[in-house]
Amino acid sequence: MVLKAFFPTCCASADSGLLVGRWIPEQNSAVILAVAHFPFIPIQVKELLAQVHKASQVQVAVLGTWCHRRQEPEESLGHFLEGLGAIFSHDPWLQLCRERGTRFWSCKATYHQLQGTPTEDQVMLIFYDQRKLLLSWLHPPTALPDCQAGETTASTGGLADIFDTVAHSEVLFRNDQFDEGPVRLSHWQSEGMEASILVELAKQASGPVCLLMASLLSLLSAASACRLWKLWPLAFIRSKLSTCEQLQHRLKHLSFIFSTQKAQSPMQLMRKANMLVSVLLDVALGLLLLSWLHSNNRIGQLANALVPVADRVAEELQHLLQWLMGAPAGLKMNRALDQVLGRFFLYHIHLWISYIHLMSPFIEHILWHVGLSACLGLTVALSILSDIIALLTFHIYCFYVYGARLYCLKIYGLSSLWRLFRGKKWNVLRQRVDSCSYDLDQLFIGTLLFTILVFLLPTTALYYLVFTLLRLLVITVQGLIHLLVDLINSLPLYSLGLRLCRPYRLAAGVKFRVLEQEAGRPLRLLMQINPLPYSHVVHTYRLPSCGCHPKHSWGSLCRKLFFGELIYPWRQREDKQD
Repeated sequence: MVLKAFFPTCCASADSGLLVGRWIPEQNSAVILAVAHFPFIPIQVKELLAQVHKASQVQVAVLGTWCHRRQEPEESLGHFLEGLGAIFSHDPWLQLCRERGTRFWSCKATYHQLQGTPTEDQVMLIFYDQRKLLLSWLHPPTALPDCQAGETTASTGGLADIFDTVAHSEVLFRNDQFDEGPVRLSHWQSEGMEASILVELAKQASGPVCLLMASLLSLLSAASACRLWKLWPLAFIRSKLSTCEQLQHRLKHLSFIFSTQKAQSPMQLMRKANMLVSVLLDVALGLLLLSWLHSNNRIGQLANALVPVADRVAEELQHLLQWLMGAPAGLKMNRALDQVLGRFFLYHIHLWISYIHLMSPFIEHILWHVGLSACLGLTVALSILSDIIALLTFHIYCFYVYGARLYCLKIYGLSSLWRLFRGKKWNVLRQRVDSCSYDLDQLFIGTLLFTILVFLLPTTALYYLVFTLLRLLVITVQGLIHLLVDLINSLPLYSLGLRLCRPYRLAAGVKFRVLEQEAGRPLRLLMQINPLPYSHVVHTYRLPSCGCHPKHSWGSLCRKLFFGELIYPWRQREDKQD
């Protein structure tokens, strides 16, 4: 059987000493974590390993000896190290040696307790970057990408023990050459621990800041959950406004970010970091928008242009209705119904124009206060823009609802009368179509009603078609705004930046590159980390959105449009009914 020894590249030039690591019998592998140098006292080495095991719950032991023959006098030290197997008993006992003046290595694994005579096993030496392996997180097999051509991807299940061993042994890497401890170790932080003054200050200040923000956010959450907001008018308005949905969504994000509880897993920590970066980017874009709006009096320019645009839209709608009241595209409509519907909608347009001119003196002040809301984030400003579009096109929505209800009424009336001609009826209790016998008077009245509805259907269908297209145009604009809001809310920006700058932090697996393969020499491989693809990063770390995206399929949407049912593609709520 071939024994696999994972050796850190940072210890390749270390002085001779003991190999400290963990033995994984299920994989017949030895993970070398550090090299303990001479001089040392064996009891002190055992005490250090016991402390590491107590702090990290990793079975750390002395696995063998390491001999670096750089000078001739060190050969006697190498013979001394070979005899340490009696003090630090371990099966198998590894003996790694780097030849002096060459690039060749010698590796031996000796078993003493299994048989009476010592036996040697073949050793495969695998080098790994200890720092990258410590900072990386191996993702589960469901997130693994396809293997690339020419690369050997190892099993994720077998690699999990190796990654966990290095990650949980962080307490062993806190001792560097500047410590005056009894045992001198070589590992990736031997030259000095990596640290940053700014990071340490941020860690010290994060506790009080998170406590203060958590208290303020709890007060806001309690205020938003007040029973006053559940009263009928306020609850109805709150459920219809996208701004309220976005503010509530951001409040949940901030409550999770400033939570005083420590992250329990790397996934939870990554989610918190993604939320923090998303909020910071949202606020930064909102401040840029705020500075742009308040420079060169752009708010006044928008207010002056808003009323003429609304008048222009109303004028175009009046021309459209006058065209429908005539002979649109040469079609012969029912003139009485055509005139009634046209005048009804013209009256609504007249009311809408009066409302716009009544509000025109206050539009600039409204836009000024709306612009200030951009300091809460670009998504809040976009949500307010979506609500403003909904308010400015409320007359189009009313036209669509009136046309849809008339069209739906006639469609269901025709389908019910068509069942009457076939001797059928709809059983409300059993929710099915049953046979039924009708007398002559019922058939006569049904024939009259069916004829009236058939001849009135083209006029109603034309108005319904025109206003449905206008409504779909407004919904498309709102849908694009909500897609942009969802993109900012759910895109894992921190994970994507980590994948771009430090791809080894998000590991999907490993690949091996052959360093040496000669007869009579141990096989030497270099283990490199395969980063997670960008598509898998987005899929794995995507944040939950506020639920404003459509959930209708194309089939159900076309069915609703054909039967005249109301559609709300920009928001789908479980308690919403047409």
